[in-house]
Amino acid sequence: MTTDDRTTDEAAREAGVEVRPAAGHIGAEISGVDLAADLDDVVVAAIRAAVLRWKVVFFRGQRLDHAGHVALARRFGEIVVLPRRGKASPPDFPEVETTADRLELGGRFGMEHDEWLRRRRHTLLRGWHCDHGARVDPPAATILRAETVPPYGGDTTWSNLAAAYSGLSVPLRQFVDGLRAEHRLGVGYQPRPGDDAYVRHLLDRQVASLHPLVRVHPETGERILYVNGYYVEQIAGLSRPESGAILEMLLEQAVRPEYTVRFRWEPGSVAFWDNRATMHLAPGDTAHLDRPRIMHRVMLAGDVPVGVDGRPSEPITGTAPGRW
Repeated sequence: MTTDDRTTDEAAREAGVEVRPAAGHIGAEISGVDLAADLDDVVVAAIRAAVLRWKVVFFRGQRLDHAGHVALARRFGEIVVLPRRGKASPPDFPEVETTADRLELGGRFGMEHDEWLRRRRHTLLRGWHCDHGARVDPPAATILRAETVPPYGGDTTWSNLAAAYSGLSVPLRQFVDGLRAEHRLGVGYQPRPGDDAYVRHLLDRQVASLHPLVRVHPETGERILYVNGYYVEQIAGLSRPESGAILEMLLEQAVRPEYTVRFRWEPGSVAFWDNRATMHLAPGDTAHLDRPRIMHRVMLAGDVPVGVDGRPSEPITGTAPGRW
């Protein structure tokens, strides 16, 4: 994604685009836009500016199909094509990944989805993540649309990591500016006793990178508290007790209610978020409802994060820039 400095609020309003903030630090709902239409450049620029400003934007009542979803994403950047997707994903659209919660892991690895979810979120902070955060070049953005949702439950929550960084005290900001942390696939998962097929699956597909604990946003220049609960393994150069205490404190800072927004999904809802400046928490309150929640996502290719000192992230294993 790139910004267009010529875009102004007046131009957006003239194009019929209304951006209504949803919370004090993050989230806005956009109306007056048919995402399935051939959007003109002014509307695209207005959406792009809103994503950069509010970190996640929401659209309701959209009529996107897979082709329209892909066409929309292409207006904002290069699309990530995953080499492996679940069986629920559409075979004719390799850019689209379908996340059907009750189908995704049901019967795989010897456990149903609700058990996998409990093991993945065995602490309050573990479920928070950015998409593919263990890669050296995580996606820049994600566009997620709802096809089928339960009548209640299933909300997603996002956190503004730029606001979380700004909310730290000056001495603490100066301390974390120079730190780096290892992000590794699956470190947040609590294994089953004995043999665990999902652990073997993770080990066969291990991905890890060393990222700055504070990254500089490539478009806005904001400093981002680059933490999450599911991928971060350890702060480099610190002992495990030191690292654990600091990471827990930073994660608690990042998910303070004032830095978050929660979205109630409906069929036809679309969320578009900056994966470089947010982390999100997928719902954990639907497994017992026996109601489907079918979502489709398309991700935009991202760059390698750069720290305050100008040093980029480094791959450790299983990842290279631009190679999925």
